[in-house]
Amino acid sequence: NEFSFSFVKEKNPHLLSSYYIPNYTAGITFFIAVAATNLFHQGNWQRVYAAENNDTLKKSLILAFIIIIPIVLFMGFSGLVAISINPNVVPDLGFFSLLLRDQTEFLSIIIIILGLSLTISTVDTLVNAISSLIVVDGKATFNFSKNINYFKFSKYFIICLSIIAFIVASKGFSILYLFLLADLFCCAFVLTVFYSFYNKGINEEIAYFSIIFGLVGGFLLF
Repeated sequence: NEFSFSFVKEKNPHLLSSYYIPNYTAGITFFIAVAATNLFHQGNWQRVYAAENNDTLKKSLILAFIIIIPIVLFMGFSGLVAISINPNVVPDLGFFSLLLRDQTEFLSIIIIILGLSLTISTVDTLVNAISSLIVVDGKATFNFSKNINYFKFSKYFIICLSIIAFIVASKGFSILYLFLLADLFCCAFVLTVFYSFYNKGINEEIAYFSIIFGLVGGFLLF
């Protein structure tokens, strides 16, 4: 009964109002953030280049776009319901607060398994992406001696990153906050990096200035 527009309208009518500006600013913010982050997501580019041909790529992108719309709408609506039930709900955990309201052990175990599966799947993609970047571009980036095995070096590099990630994760920071922080870095870089592919007039000094300016402005707003 609570999972309905009428319930949200009864508890928080402003959330459904077309005049509520944060609805639009939040939507635009996440659209820009996700788009910028995925442009730097090596796992996505690996999938793009692994496609059999352009026709297959086009069909898969259109299909993924169609599938993801109801998922995003459902997750967004669950957030509206969660905050209508409990105004103090943690934004990161809005969806889970609805699922785990009755503290059902069986459901909790299923969610933990699915959550771990999602995380492991994402990490697997990330590990492959970082490893391939180091193997392909390691020589140009790190400029080590010729005898170094970049594939082995990538393993050590990923282990070091994993330790840092473990330390950060153990602090219990907001997942949403960390995601937005990562998105901020990507947004500061994305325009300069991709525009420089098409405009050869952008040199290193201009690129550095643009990125630093974007970061400073972004941090002040953030």
